[in-house]
Amino acid sequence: MDIAVVDDEKAIREHICGLVEEQQPESRIEAYATGGELLASGKRFDIVFLDIQMEGMNGIEAARSLRERREDTVLVFVTGIKDYVFDAFDLYAFQYLLKPIDEEKFAEVLERAVREAAKKKERRVLFIKSRNLTLDQSEILYIESRAKKVEIHTTGAAQAIEIYAAMDELEAQLGENFYRCHRAYIVNMDCITEYDGESITLTNGDRVYLTKKKYGEFVKAYMWHLQNGGVSSV
Repeated sequence: MDIAVVDDEKAIREHICGLVEEQQPESRIEAYATGGELLASGKRFDIVFLDIQMEGMNGIEAARSLRERREDTVLVFVTGIKDYVFDAFDLYAFQYLLKPIDEEKFAEVLERAVREAAKKKERRVLFIKSRNLTLDQSEILYIESRAKKVEIHTTGAAQAIEIYAAMDELEAQLGENFYRCHRAYIVNMDCITEYDGESITLTNGDRVYLTKKKYGEFVKAYMWHLQNGGVSSV
């Protein structure tokens, strides 16, 4: 595992690094004093322990920049103020730790984060039989039904791929990161930036319909997704 520890307090930074080394001795660990240093490194990490309150670029801003790069990092926020926890979850936090750090809680969180990072490394694909086409699910923003065809909107160069397929068939293939928010739409919950009672906005700015009677179910599914390691910027 490649793990980064970002905290402007040297003692805390070294403490976290020591705990990681003790529990995950085979991991590669790098420490940074600011969010700006982390981003400037240009390196991709499986797990990042990120202090929220730092001078200059704080942890919330650094997390937002990581997600704008579409980096699938497991983020664990570290904070001395519990009120920041809600902002952290809005920015795809996998978990948070309160200062002073409880070592037993840290061990539990790190173990879960390692499992989540390993899961994210497993490539999940969607196979389109009619085209003999295989798509990485992480590149799918949403799927839209258009009569007998569907359009798969992606982050790739093609952006939208039109195929003959049934929405029910595609929904069955997709993993728990996807939600059928309307009879004509399936969204990747990792790519949601905003939602209200009538629509969901994706990272490319597109808005899709959310069936009103599904709103409550969607919110529960989305909150569960966030709390179990999903990513979002709502």
